[in-house]
Amino acid sequence: MLNYKTFGKGDPVIILHGLFGMLDNWQTIGKELAAHYMVYLVDQRNHGKSPHFDEHSYKLMAEDLAKFMEENWIHRAHLIGHSMGGKTVMQFAGAFEDMIDKLIVIDIAPKQSQRGHDEILDALSSLDLSNIDKRSEAEEALSERISDRGVMQFLLKNLTRRKEGGYRWKMNLPVLVSQYERILDPITFKKPFEAPTLFLKGAKSSYIQKDDEKMIKEMFSNVKIKEIKDAGHWVHAENLEDTTLEIINFLAKD
Repeated sequence: MLNYKTFGKGDPVIILHGLFGMLDNWQTIGKELAAHYMVYLVDQRNHGKSPHFDEHSYKLMAEDLAKFMEENWIHRAHLIGHSMGGKTVMQFAGAFEDMIDKLIVIDIAPKQSQRGHDEILDALSSLDLSNIDKRSEAEEALSERISDRGVMQFLLKNLTRRKEGGYRWKMNLPVLVSQYERILDPITFKKPFEAPTLFLKGAKSSYIQKDDEKMIKEMFSNVKIKEIKDAGHWVHAENLEDTTLEIINFLAKD
């Protein structure tokens, strides 16, 4: 069963994080939404405190989500997904359309994604956790490979202490490395998804290009595409106020 936290009461909203993330990344927005909704923040497979598996694909993650909803007696929900989580909810929309009220996809297009994490995967894989006694030692070692301090701090949230001493990764790093090509996979539909859909893209992000909008509109027949100013790929971290406002306004509309 997938690990999750829940806040509030009302119609259910389920939020899925992106690659290397975990449910805590969305806790601030989740608590804002909890004033009007029952919010579920979920760790996807091979991330956070959810189970580790040898396979990692959007078909499997969509099936994980369907099982999660069934186990929690959620018949329909609003779904929000960022990056990898955005592709998961798109895959889910194609397979389980009748289980979605509204869909929000954040800074990812349904197309084949470009490689962009090799440096991070190499840096994380090269870190010998058996020789790490302090968190600061991991930070120092990663700083030699990853120059962006914000990205490094985001990744280090995955470090957790072992009961017997030392550290381990919360995420299933070996499988994320071996299955990385599948994380780049495109999402395809047999027929357009008709429920209300919102795509949010960071103004400084390259993940959704102008040329992608035609594909998005063909796959999602009732879609709006909005840009979040002053934000890159991590729109919820870089412009929390506008991202939260767009989500609240979209969910509130009849």
